[in-house]
Amino acid sequence: MASSTTTDPSMLADFRSHLQKSRRICALLGAGLSASSGLPTFRGAGGLWRTHDATVLATPQAFRADPSLVWHFYSYRRHMALNAKPNAAHHALAQLAKHKPQFITLSQNVDGLSPRAGHPPEQLKLLHGSLYDLKCTDQRECGYKESNNYTDPIVPSLVIPQGGDVAASDETTTDSSSQIDHTKNLIHGLDISDIKHDIPTIQTSDLPQCPSCQKALLRPGVVWFGESLPEDVMADVDAFFSSAEPIDLMLVVGTSAVVYPAAGYIQFAKHKGARVAVVNPDPSSGNSLDLGPGGKDWFFMEDAAKILPEMLRPVIGDIEGSQ
Repeated sequence: MASSTTTDPSMLADFRSHLQKSRRICALLGAGLSASSGLPTFRGAGGLWRTHDATVLATPQAFRADPSLVWHFYSYRRHMALNAKPNAAHHALAQLAKHKPQFITLSQNVDGLSPRAGHPPEQLKLLHGSLYDLKCTDQRECGYKESNNYTDPIVPSLVIPQGGDVAASDETTTDSSSQIDHTKNLIHGLDISDIKHDIPTIQTSDLPQCPSCQKALLRPGVVWFGESLPEDVMADVDAFFSSAEPIDLMLVVGTSAVVYPAAGYIQFAKHKGARVAVVNPDPSSGNSLDLGPGGKDWFFMEDAAKILPEMLRPVIGDIEGSQ
């Protein structure tokens, strides 16, 4: 059944026609993709977790200064994401990858929802790592790394305190007006992002320990501010963009595209001949596009979970979760 959208039918038809002819496709994904799964973006609406700027917590300096606080933040995010479900947009992109072997997805998200939607891993490049990857803080001497650790809580000391908040819902909403309520539904216990709920300072010995060297702490395997993007991921991305073949289509979904180097890939794709389709309810997201009469690009100012299944339907058909 088709979703109810406000998109101009002629624009949708033009996009679909180009999609069907496209071979080499690139997508750049941001936190807005997961908003319909109930996950907060942290970069919008103040970007605070408790009283802390979330971007300040995501640094090596913050971890060295207060590993207990930073692990509380990431344990909370792991818990939230594990209780969320991939939405229709995640599933639509996963199906597109299966139908278009030269489709590569660059995701800035660390929430694990694209892999859980069945997105082929060889076509999904996690630019900022994953909440479910871990590594030893001593990468020079130890170098321990671990992938896909879904233990919640990762250690007993990081368990979410029990309280009166609503238990996790079995349903995933695509209604942005109910996102705040749905976010609360992802918490089993107290919502510790709210400063009214106290969190304990955890002793270093009770935080996640490296099982290899047994000397250093484990840290989340995400890329923090000031750190380099994963070398193996960047090698694959660079190979895609440095190919002599043109790029037919660039999808930009749920991101303001202001963080580099990810944002630069939009211009790289344009230089390789790509037409660009932005999917974002924020009206300012279309400012840099070639729109209007005769324009090459498209701007779908809608929730990705509603419009992406419709945009991709001629290639992927109907998908589970599309309404």
